[in-house]
Amino acid sequence: MAVEIDQPIPPFVAQATSGVQVTQDTLKGKQTVIYFYPKDNTPGCTTQGQGFRDLHEAFLAADTQVFGVSRDSLRTHENFKAKQGFPFELISDKDEALCQLFDVIKLKKLYGKEYLGVDRSTFLIDNQGVLRQAWRGVKVPGHVEAVLQAAQSLQRS
Repeated sequence: MAVEIDQPIPPFVAQATSGVQVTQDTLKGKQTVIYFYPKDNTPGCTTQGQGFRDLHEAFLAADTQVFGVSRDSLRTHENFKAKQGFPFELISDKDEALCQLFDVIKLKKLYGKEYLGVDRSTFLIDNQGVLRQAWRGVKVPGHVEAVLQAAQSLQRS
């Protein structure tokens, strides 16, 4: 069962950095941004994470928590988080359960070879655990600002 706009997030359990366990119930009480990215320590993914890091205080002011998700291990995530000074947790989705739930695994091409990879995507969930907005096929420049603006608008509504 995949997520749908204006529907509650289905049950899930995921492990994140700092020993945090994230479930659909973790998402309630605050707005939540979950952003999916292909791989730790790659240029686009680093830039994207830095954007969420640099605007983290503004997200907190909009009562919005942020989680990054990729298929990397928790150990890789911990190193990436420390190196970049991310003030939010990164979820390890090695079994692709969250990727499947949010339908972000897509056929991609690199140097003429096709493979299944994570489509850079972001989701905004309200404080009741209901998906309110989705961005798929994200281009990094300007994206974090657009997500912040949506989080601020949702907070006011």
